[in-house]
Amino acid sequence: MRVVLATAIVASLALPAFAQQSHVPQYGETEKEKTTSQKAADKAAADAYKRSLGAIPDKGPGDPWGAVRSTDAPAATKTAKSRTKAGSAEAKPR
Repeated sequence: MRVVLATAIVASLALPAFAQQSHVPQYGETEKEKTTSQKAADKAAADAYKRSLGAIPDKGPGDPWGAVRSTDAPAATKTAKSRTKAGSAEAKPR
């Protein structure tokens, strides 16, 4: 009885999903010819797509940190380790 009930539950869940599938052409099956209205609709959609691509403005290179970064940034300084030498007076004694 459990097997029959499980099969019924699986079938009731799978049937709506199976019904939503469109026809999938099999190997060697030729596609149906499109009507003139379908061809015209495809051409109109392709033309609209090309027009919409032409309407997108060109965006130049952007600097997302440009507002945060100052324009007169100081030159890179050397690290403290490279400024001090081992025998100099500035070096810390151990």
